[in-house]
Amino acid sequence: MTPLRAGILAAMVTLVADQASKLWLLNVFDLAGRGAVRVTPFFDLVLAWNIGISFGWLQNDSQAAQLALMAVKGIAVVALAIWMARSHTMLATIALGLIIGGAIGNGIDRLAYGAVVDFALLHIEIAGKTYNWYVFNLADVSIVAGVAALLYDSFLGVPAAKAP
Repeated sequence: MTPLRAGILAAMVTLVADQASKLWLLNVFDLAGRGAVRVTPFFDLVLAWNIGISFGWLQNDSQAAQLALMAVKGIAVVALAIWMARSHTMLATIALGLIIGGAIGNGIDRLAYGAVVDFALLHIEIAGKTYNWYVFNLADVSIVAGVAALLYDSFLGVPAAKAP
């Protein structure tokens, strides 16, 4: 399989898994109706609507702000797709596919709901105090994994991937 095909496949699998998980949690499992669901002592399913960007930054529900975020996301996806098409390493190309699939998945949420559907909450209790991570989704996991793989490939891969 060529690197480009692997990257496109990674983007498609990421997008399908992300959207399927969100649709199932919203419409079949009815996470909104159930409220927080404890899965393990350190992981809960909770419904959070993120109108901002990563980690809830730039929270703004105005239509202009949402359109601006979609425009930036669209430009980023095009730039990443160009980079992916020019990449020659399998790891970098798959990493870019993960990022693209995650970005498109969260973009679909923004178009469909006006916010990104987040549902996974990691937490830990230390000395009676609970510490929570940000609520996230599968698209976010794919984006983080893609960035980590790009960093690995850039610093330790041979040859290093180059941005366009």
